[in-house]
Amino acid sequence: MTSVANLQPDPAPILACTISRDVQNFDLLIDDMENELGEAWGDLGFDDALIFLGQPESATLEFVAIAVDAEDEVDLSRITEIIRTARAKSIKVILIADQVGPAALHQLLRLGAEDFVPYPLPDGALHEAIERIRKAKPAEAAAAAPAPAPPPAPIISDEPHAEKTPAFKAKGDRDAVVLPVHGLAGGCGASTFAANLAWELATLSKTDAPRVCLIDLDFQYGSAATYLDLPRKEAVFDLLTDTGHADSDTMLAAMLTFNDKLHVLTAPSDMLPLDIVSPEDIGRIIDMARANFDFVVIDMPRTIVAWTETVLSRAHVYFALMELDLRSAQNVLRLVRALKAEGLPHEKLRYVLNRAPKFTDLSAKSRVKRMAESLDITIEVQLPDGGAQITQANDHGLPLSENAGKNPLRKEIQKLAKSLFDLNKAVETGRG
Repeated sequence: MTSVANLQPDPAPILACTISRDVQNFDLLIDDMENELGEAWGDLGFDDALIFLGQPESATLEFVAIAVDAEDEVDLSRITEIIRTARAKSIKVILIADQVGPAALHQLLRLGAEDFVPYPLPDGALHEAIERIRKAKPAEAAAAAPAPAPPPAPIISDEPHAEKTPAFKAKGDRDAVVLPVHGLAGGCGASTFAANLAWELATLSKTDAPRVCLIDLDFQYGSAATYLDLPRKEAVFDLLTDTGHADSDTMLAAMLTFNDKLHVLTAPSDMLPLDIVSPEDIGRIIDMARANFDFVVIDMPRTIVAWTETVLSRAHVYFALMELDLRSAQNVLRLVRALKAEGLPHEKLRYVLNRAPKFTDLSAKSRVKRMAESLDITIEVQLPDGGAQITQANDHGLPLSENAGKNPLRKEIQKLAKSLFDLNKAVETGRG
């Protein structure tokens, strides 16, 4: 006869815990945890967290969400101990931060938090962070599996992407053309365009190539380092957080050189809030770059922040990348409206249509024309769809010219780079 005890289902294992001084200060986090995990999560205070993590019951945890605010900065030692203990037990850590100072946030991220989400939580941000953690687990398991015996080692040659800083000395004898690139919709190819435009400019001539730098100002999801297979240096964070004491030599020391031709200031190694720098900080960085390079290409975050105005005011041409879809059209209207409301120079915007229709697609061509007319803009550059070769080149950490030289997208970016170079030469000649 079945016992009454067997009729009681086993309680569901706890898959996650929030850890905070008082979870009621993070009511949006409570709602999102319930939406993601139902009842399979718990809440712990800082005092209880270390005790629970030391018990066998914690073995079922996938992750902990540690929520901190400005008041917790005086108690960082206890929070860092919690992160270390969770990491030691292979429990992932998501950091939820509400108005935490840059120095404290950086310290917590360096301890090994897998993801960072600002509070108040943006829509879907916690869900995306959890998905990234869950996708990373199979990859980590595969990496931990015993590897087959390696073949005999070949003769090692010089690495093409070895970590090198610029070889020239900062003299402040240049006046660069500043070219920010801003994606008006997610996935529109702004970072790919920025990295390849910078490379094409840097390789236009074998004898008289301009000195070019690429600055990645997307502190959270910047991918210039990935697309050029460069490491992320700790010196970048030091530069961003202390521009008042930095000079051109400091900036060059934080840069890396790709194939001895393109100089890159990558995004920081840790995910940081975009307001970690002030408009004055960004102004100093751009001014130092202008004084030492001929072209400065800036990969901008998609978010409009306090220092976007600083970049726009220093830009010679501000490339706005879009696609032939409704979201891009709506974002163009919103951006122009915002710039006009603040009295900012919206006329610097140069609209670039990525994945533009082919010349033979007359129907799509007419849609492009109608879109430009309805938005009252001029689409000055149309980039073709480069296809799968674009993703392959980015994954290999190579510019298109090195991985797919005949790709139609590469040819269009090369033509644009040459026109920019020729125009700058003509302006310099006129001045002379």
